[in-house]
Amino acid sequence: MSGAVAFVFPGQGSQKVGMGKAWADAFPESRAAFDEADSVLPGLTELCWEGPAEDLQLTANTQPAILATSVAIYRAVSTRLAVPVLVAGHSLGEYSALVASGALAFGDALRLVRRRGELMQEAVPVGEGAMAAILGLDSATVEALAAEASDGDHHCSVANYNEPRQTVVAGHRQAVERAAELAKERGARRALILPVSAPFHSPLMEPARIGLAPLLEETRFEELQMPVVSNVDARPLTAGQEARTALVRQVDSPVRWVESVEWMAGDGGVGTFVEVGPGAVLSGLIRRITPDARAASLAQPDKLAELMESQSEVTE
Repeated sequence: MSGAVAFVFPGQGSQKVGMGKAWADAFPESRAAFDEADSVLPGLTELCWEGPAEDLQLTANTQPAILATSVAIYRAVSTRLAVPVLVAGHSLGEYSALVASGALAFGDALRLVRRRGELMQEAVPVGEGAMAAILGLDSATVEALAAEASDGDHHCSVANYNEPRQTVVAGHRQAVERAAELAKERGARRALILPVSAPFHSPLMEPARIGLAPLLEETRFEELQMPVVSNVDARPLTAGQEARTALVRQVDSPVRWVESVEWMAGDGGVGTFVEVGPGAVLSGLIRRITPDARAASLAQPDKLAELMESQSEVTE
């Protein structure tokens, strides 16, 4: 592996029925993590491994399911790969990163993200909000067309800066649909309404932020054993209180993933990004943000052996 290593943890959209089972079958640490998750949220392992898919897609289930799977994989890889200098997570994945950093207990994180998912779903009535991915335009252009699509009653703004030419907008459905049409007129390669149930990371999530804040305040946060690069500021967190505040602000603020990866690859000195969780969404984004870095995903255990071998080649 080249350069320092960072572990990154995925958010919603990476879920699939069966996730994490191969890890639990292969590693006792992963099995123990799923057992611990079930002691906090009974039935979560069965949902991850057996579905049904429609239940797994419900936000209040998706969030703890991805967290449990990511932590289960992390428990197996953390003793077998080089210790990362930094960790980060995309939206929900920031909770997984804080568990990995030692700032947040696994059980507390599971309870928090279950409630986070419920609050996000409750913040906007189903059907009133929407999100759209705009591909092929730079983020400044997308910011401008989101503002143009908004009016006094309907809001649209950037929710995720995913990669240089993939930006997600969120808000009231009418404004988001208008933004998608404007994007097509301005030459976007695609403007796709996403199959999500709420306008995440938009100002419409303010009720969710207000509801989550007291729960975060009463949750114990330890000092971080390794820095976590926050979604909100794209800079490393090093203190427990900082992490708590960042999670509150994160709910209705955009995910600044491009800047986060650029900071890690630049000031953070990271040359290898290891995606720890189901899927390979972040690895793809990272390759487009910083092509000179190496990005590898660990959705399946066989990928671990490849990474361990490449690591030993560097250290020998």
